[in-house]
Amino acid sequence: MSANYLFEIGLEEMPAHVVRPSVAQLVEKTTKYLQEQRLDYTAIKSYATPRRLALLISGLADRQPDKVEEVKGPAKRIALDADGNFTKAALGFARGQKVAPENITFKDFKGEPYVFVEKKTAGKAAAEVLAGIQAIAKGLTFPTRMKWGTNEFEYIRPIHWLVSLLDDQIVPMQILDVKAGRISQGHRFLGKPVEIATATDYEADLASEFVIADMAKRQAVIEEQIKEIAAKNNWLVDLDPDLLEEVVNLVEYPTAFAGHFAEQYLAVPEAVLITSMKDNQRYFYVRNQDGKLAPNFIGVRNGNRDYLENVISGNEKVLVARLEDAKFFFEEDQKHTIADYVEKLKTVSFHDKIGTMYEKMQRVAMIAATLGQLFDLSDQELADLDRAAHIYKFDLVTGMVGEFPELQGVMGEIYAKIFGENKAVAQAIREHYLPTSADGELPASKVGATLAIADKLDTIYAFFSVDMIPSGSNDPYALRRQSYGLVRILIANHWHLQLHDLQNRLAKSLVKNHLTYDLDWTKNDQDTQHFFIDRMRQFFNTKNLRHDMIEAIVGSESADPATIADVAKTLAGHSADQDFKETIEALTRVTRLVDQADLDLDALTVDPALFENPSEQKLYDAVENIRKTFKSKSIAEDYDELHALRPLIEDYFEENMIMADDEKVRQNRLIQLAIIQRLIKIFGNLQELIVK
Repeated sequence: MSANYLFEIGLEEMPAHVVRPSVAQLVEKTTKYLQEQRLDYTAIKSYATPRRLALLISGLADRQPDKVEEVKGPAKRIALDADGNFTKAALGFARGQKVAPENITFKDFKGEPYVFVEKKTAGKAAAEVLAGIQAIAKGLTFPTRMKWGTNEFEYIRPIHWLVSLLDDQIVPMQILDVKAGRISQGHRFLGKPVEIATATDYEADLASEFVIADMAKRQAVIEEQIKEIAAKNNWLVDLDPDLLEEVVNLVEYPTAFAGHFAEQYLAVPEAVLITSMKDNQRYFYVRNQDGKLAPNFIGVRNGNRDYLENVISGNEKVLVARLEDAKFFFEEDQKHTIADYVEKLKTVSFHDKIGTMYEKMQRVAMIAATLGQLFDLSDQELADLDRAAHIYKFDLVTGMVGEFPELQGVMGEIYAKIFGENKAVAQAIREHYLPTSADGELPASKVGATLAIADKLDTIYAFFSVDMIPSGSNDPYALRRQSYGLVRILIANHWHLQLHDLQNRLAKSLVKNHLTYDLDWTKNDQDTQHFFIDRMRQFFNTKNLRHDMIEAIVGSESADPATIADVAKTLAGHSADQDFKETIEALTRVTRLVDQADLDLDALTVDPALFENPSEQKLYDAVENIRKTFKSKSIAEDYDELHALRPLIEDYFEENMIMADDEKVRQNRLIQLAIIQRLIKIFGNLQELIVK
């Protein structure tokens, strides 16, 4: 006979972004707990609103199955005395396992007889097992926590009620002074406390008190209501998934409504209007059939349609106040020039240990010029890059960005166009912030991508130079995100940048151009390189590469993300080849021998006069031919060259004793292998590869 169990934690309103992860965590930990406790069930359904986290476990077994296990005790020679009677050791073991001595048996274990008993443990009743969910509830983790009253206990928000029902019976548990029962709470304003008779009544009982507990159903209601409003007004609505997710978890009983604002505010840039509606007020913006932004919005209230006109009027007033501020700042900002704003940046601190925003722009301009040459930008692109680099932070001191910080870069592009900058410069000002998340949009223009790399390099090198290096989960200045974005941009554009060499090169340029501002960019350079390697490892982990292959490719001496990406593609593409194993084994045998040898790596010259076998000459001729064009070819072509070298390497090892008695011959052969190893190293540390 199966049962159903309902568990609900009632809380003060949680932040919207916490709701879904928290209930998912509750389900995950409960699932693991039930598996560990061997309590069978059919399914777990989750429910969540801003005021509750709940789950309904259906098809629960009445109790755990009885557990029968064989327990090993002392060796027979210890368990029996000379007369064949049980010793104190054997009797104590039986007593500890709660079995009679006559139930002892002897079985061989690793060649010697030992005491064994069969121990039976009766399964616990479902209610006894489910009581342990209290510990799961208390152990949930949250991004922020708080205390309330005089309690030391911390949680996302204060707990007000608990529901714990196995069918129609209360499973007792308690958190602080809150005891579990069958009383839940309806909507804060429209509903009332609701007594739940049995676990399966939960969803319907809450619905009667204006709570749609199922997140998916709540979202469907919101989507349908918005579509009805849009169809009625002939609007186009972008149901932004992030905004929709937030709204779903801000309400318990959603009612969508349409609002309006004066058309005069459409003169404010669209990005500002959308930010005011979407980010600040959680409204869905609308467009007319021509795709133009309409002076309307759709909001979602946490309630029914009663007094909806008052709700609409109140929301319109709040939005208009925001738009009035935006209109004011937009007009005031245009009374100044870019030069005025750049001058202000001389007094704006980037960081008190690093210097001002103006000083940062001076450094970035120098870095960008260097990168522009490396990336083969055209003369016009270099000119646009130089202009953008000298002004790209100017919008930070505008009134609009002061009021709407999330528009930095966006307003920079808008104002740059208004002030007469060309499209490429304006676009780069916006794009230098990209990507803003791990999988976010990348800069679309070469100028914007180069400026983004230069800005990120400056930030990373500057913080490392003052010993502000991320550790553990501590990364307050998002240096990991910035370096990861840098790696993505380089790979997406297939721009080659030797990150191991770049730091010292740029440090020298800063000194030469008197732009160090007392920062030592050579400091912690090894830490910086490891930091970039970790970001490359992170990037390739998202590409479903095998772990061993990732460790192999990030061992490349080049530290060039674009080249390493080519290596990853090439090795992954050949990993299914029939002779991939043989090729890798031949190449790694070369590298192992060289790693163990004591060689002067600055003087790698093979003397053919010391050859003793034909295989030496054949390998030498082939390697010398490869060396002439190896660096100018693609990674895929380089692999083909090394692949073709494999039979010659195998013959070489077959016919020659590398560690010959004659020191000159031995060194000559090791030097030949070292030359090959240098070619192999572009593929990283192939010894990390696991080939079968």
